[in-house]
Amino acid sequence: MSCISCPISLYSPASVARNSAISSRSKSKPFAIRCTVGEYIEAPKVASVTEPLLLNAVRGEKVERPPVWLMRQAGRYMKSYQLLCEKYPSFRERSENVDLVVEISLQPWKVFRPDGVILFSDILTPLPGMNIPFDIVKGKGPVIYSPIRTADDVAQVREFVPEESVPYVGEALTILREEVKSDAAVLGFVGAPFTLASYVVEGGSSKHFTKIKRLAFSQPQVLHSLLQKFTNSMAEYIKYQADNGAQAVQIFDSWATELSPVDFEEFSLPYLKQIVDSVKKTHPDLPLILYASGSGGLLERLPSTGVDVVSLDWTVDMAEGRRRLGSDIAVQGNVDPGVLFGSTEFITERINDTVRKAGSSKHILNLGHGIVVGTPEENVAHFFEVAKGIRY
Repeated sequence: MSCISCPISLYSPASVARNSAISSRSKSKPFAIRCTVGEYIEAPKVASVTEPLLLNAVRGEKVERPPVWLMRQAGRYMKSYQLLCEKYPSFRERSENVDLVVEISLQPWKVFRPDGVILFSDILTPLPGMNIPFDIVKGKGPVIYSPIRTADDVAQVREFVPEESVPYVGEALTILREEVKSDAAVLGFVGAPFTLASYVVEGGSSKHFTKIKRLAFSQPQVLHSLLQKFTNSMAEYIKYQADNGAQAVQIFDSWATELSPVDFEEFSLPYLKQIVDSVKKTHPDLPLILYASGSGGLLERLPSTGVDVVSLDWTVDMAEGRRRLGSDIAVQGNVDPGVLFGSTEFITERINDTVRKAGSSKHILNLGHGIVVGTPEENVAHFFEVAKGIRY
């Protein structure tokens, strides 16, 4: 198995400010990154200067550094968000009001300038439009007022029409595109069918997922009917987000990894494939990212969904993940969010290790999960500072 040497130069932001990009690069001392994952990097294409860096990287074009954004980069660790929460204590209000959605989505953009600006929303936002009332209760999380557990319950679930139910999402995405222009990619997101079904069957979050597994293993036809409704609805939701400004969309299948591989292949994988196939028919160039926390045992199955990017959590070594996923798919991740509680030196070391193992093509630098509440904001700033100073 041959390896690829990809030299990277790291230099401080201070040196960038003092010198031109060219002179600072020539004065910096490069160090060689020896890729440990074999022949997975294709010959890069020349990047488009008019497209956001993130899109160029996903397409395998030659980029000067990995694009970087962080899951939950807009959220409770930021003082500006905390202040806004005091004024607007309801999460539903914050995530369903155009002005607030835009303001919150742009908070990390204004401070850190990430390469991806993700819509502030929730994977459960479509539920009321599907005739499934819910709320997010502080200290408790999502609450589904009428859990879906029978064939009659499923029959009452409507397929989602986003332009009617969540017009504020389209409006917010349009404004975000206008705000960030081509300096960053605007990201949308949706929940995957099995994960959405888990919430509505369990009645909220769960530790053991006994209710949905009982339904899956005793009345599978009922669950399949529900999954199909979510599949059709989320495919349309992705298209709606893309039509209104999203340049890439992440699919969160947070709870699919509660399934055994054989059950994943029945209750999650076919529906993910359907979504991707449907979206690619009308939006063939829209990058789709799949994130499933704890997916180490399912990794080889994920590329068969047809997504463009697999987002790895931190329990998978990046080099090993590259090998297991193969050469045709981009990767995202996968620094442990807990690293952001460490020293700046430790954060720098872990970023460099991840980039070294990922190689210089088709990699989006991110965490392996969302930013944890209580993370020091200055450490997030350091993460972005180091990441944006990397040069391949």
